[in-house]
Amino acid sequence: MKRDRPAVRSAQRAVQLVDRERAVRPPAHLSPEAKRWWRLVLERYELQDQHLRLLQLAAEAWDRAAQARRILKRDGLVYRDDHGHPRKHPAVSIEEQARLAFARLLRELDLEGEPHPGYRR
Repeated sequence: MKRDRPAVRSAQRAVQLVDRERAVRPPAHLSPEAKRWWRLVLERYELQDQHLRLLQLAAEAWDRAAQARRILKRDGLVYRDDHGHPRKHPAVSIEEQARLAFARLLRELDLEGEPHPGYRR
């Protein structure tokens, strides 16, 4: 997935192209941090459409984990239920799932080195 490989692009786009010579714009709903990461990835790698979709999902997962962390910072990891028993805050599970999704999507994108041996160019 390094830049020196030719990109194969289909007629349908997951995200809007600025033009063929410039990078694909990050989705507007992403946080500024996720948008910076999006641009950095596209500077270093030439991604096919399916990889752009994975990149978007990974950026959304990162944002979701960050959102859950902000909630946990404000509310704490536990709360007391109606009976006074301590319970795990729902945002703990949201953060865990978003982190797991992010890690899996990064693995699928395979941005660290050569393509997987089963990858067809």
